[in-house]
Amino acid sequence: MESKGKLLIFSAPSGAGKTTLVHHIMHSIKKLSFSISATSRPKRGNEVDGKEYYFLSVDDFRKKIANDEFVEWEEVYDGKYYGTLKSEVDRITNLGDNVVFDVDVVGGLNIKKIYGDKALAVFIMPPNIDELDKRLINRNTDSKHDIETRISKAKYELTFADKFDISIINDDLEIAKKEAMEIVSDFVNK
Repeated sequence: MESKGKLLIFSAPSGAGKTTLVHHIMHSIKKLSFSISATSRPKRGNEVDGKEYYFLSVDDFRKKIANDEFVEWEEVYDGKYYGTLKSEVDRITNLGDNVVFDVDVVGGLNIKKIYGDKALAVFIMPPNIDELDKRLINRNTDSKHDIETRISKAKYELTFADKFDISIINDDLEIAKKEAMEIVSDFVNK
């Protein structure tokens, strides 16, 4: 797949801070456009369709899978699909912008596999599992059962860190922000 811009992939276990880092980069570097993922999960809080996600029904998501409309997709949790629409990547690269992805670990690796050297895959590491658990609890958006499911999945996702181009340990947010900025600036400017 040929594209005009470069692709920046950020993946991490839930609660590691990737979304915070992505927002910081997006506000600091020009010519970056956020790739809005599609999901079949319900909206949380004040989320807006077409801003945080493209919210699809499970049936609509499955139809798009059948029609090969995704660059990558995964059933991350039972009945909860997440994916990147090809039309979203095309929309951004046709503008000449670089695409920023905030995706799960498997999706990030799938995008990297398709785009190769045009993509930089960055893994955001939590300092440890206990800190990740504390962050998820303090976020106050998930049930105890959902947090336990996310922690179990995080342990599995951490085993993929070495498959990414680079990892950032988000132990100190300001240091992680600076490191992410340097990595992204170097990649988009080379």
